[in-house]
Amino acid sequence: MIRIAPLGRALAVAAAATLALAACGGGEDSAAPSASAPAPAASSAAPAAAQGDGVLTIGTLLPQTGSLAFLGPPEFAGVKLAVKEINDAGGVLGKPVTEIDTDSGDTSTNIASQSVDKLLQQKADVVVGAASSSVSLSVIDKITGAGVVQISPANTSDQFTTYNDKGLYFRTAPPDVLQGRVLGDLILADGNDTVGILALQDAYGTGLADNVQKAVEGGGGEVVEKVIYDPKAADYSADVAKIKEKNPKAVALIGFDETKKIVPELVKQGLTAKKVKYYFVDGNLHNYGTGKDGFPKGTLDGAKGTQPGAQVSDDFKEKLKSVDPSLKDFNYGPESYDATILTALAATAAKSDAGKDIAAHLKEVSTGGEKCKDFKSCADLLAAGKDIDFDGASGPIEFNDAGDPAEATIGIYEYGADNNNKNTAFNTGKIAG
Repeated sequence: MIRIAPLGRALAVAAAATLALAACGGGEDSAAPSASAPAPAASSAAPAAAQGDGVLTIGTLLPQTGSLAFLGPPEFAGVKLAVKEINDAGGVLGKPVTEIDTDSGDTSTNIASQSVDKLLQQKADVVVGAASSSVSLSVIDKITGAGVVQISPANTSDQFTTYNDKGLYFRTAPPDVLQGRVLGDLILADGNDTVGILALQDAYGTGLADNVQKAVEGGGGEVVEKVIYDPKAADYSADVAKIKEKNPKAVALIGFDETKKIVPELVKQGLTAKKVKYYFVDGNLHNYGTGKDGFPKGTLDGAKGTQPGAQVSDDFKEKLKSVDPSLKDFNYGPESYDATILTALAATAAKSDAGKDIAAHLKEVSTGGEKCKDFKSCADLLAAGKDIDFDGASGPIEFNDAGDPAEATIGIYEYGADNNNKNTAFNTGKIAG
């Protein structure tokens, strides 16, 4: 069971204080997945790729297409930046790290499975991805069954905490039990005692919705309606009508790209941001803007949202933009960078690129040793025979026995009249697994 350090009262106070003070995508060289690659059979005998060949090969399984494609660019940039820094520092095991990029798509296609087949054929030791929890659940057995490490920068479903992953699955984003608690506390702190929840029907959506509901009801509020919708629906009028009928003070919208269709429907039915308070989550905390692809000015004014991860420094944003100058959003870029650095450090500590060896050293390089914040300084400490504790761009990282971060930060953001968001607060909580 996951246990969260008591956050509710402190977060409510912090959120209220913040209000008083404030008064809250891939690169062009990405390889296309092979549609003809056969799926390898999982077995107890690890294939050759899982044994290691002296070259650390990192495969990405991140969204270039589908409902989370907007998250792809910062995630790919994070991996590419990390690989560049690793190779500039001499690589791993004396050789440059190899990167193979593939598309994860979403659960409406078979792209992820085809991409994993390609990565396994090309002897990937580590797979960074997927972004979507449901996509990861569809391929985790294939990846870990091949003896390959899977490390996601963005999976937040609670299901992974107890999943039988052979000790080969890790994530640098926290499980939704924490984000749900923070969002629920924020909703209550803003004076909303009745809440309607709209959540997409998948592991991420339903899991996070349940956690938000627990937090709201545990704090004395009421979830007057919870609608689990089909993300592939052509129309959301009936879903929104169910929320409108219960007249909540706040609406928590837990979704992905379909948010661009649901928000206009909320407005059409009179549930504007001036009448009810909108709350978003990491899956849709996007800078929508006011252009032809955005919303009319003021549509999201005053809306809030939560996003796992510490504040992204201006320096790190510039580093990511050196890899992809077109970046506008940076969500999960730091987590992707950290996932890549951590696996390279684990391989360095293990003196092996075999998946099982990397997995066995991931917790070791993330906790209990001398603090370091980049690959070169950490690798130098390892070469000197010292234990290390890597603290990354996404904040302090310490894996627990479940492969989850033992401590995580959730940011609170608020939208302005331009339909873009800015951070107003950060809250940190411990997760025991």
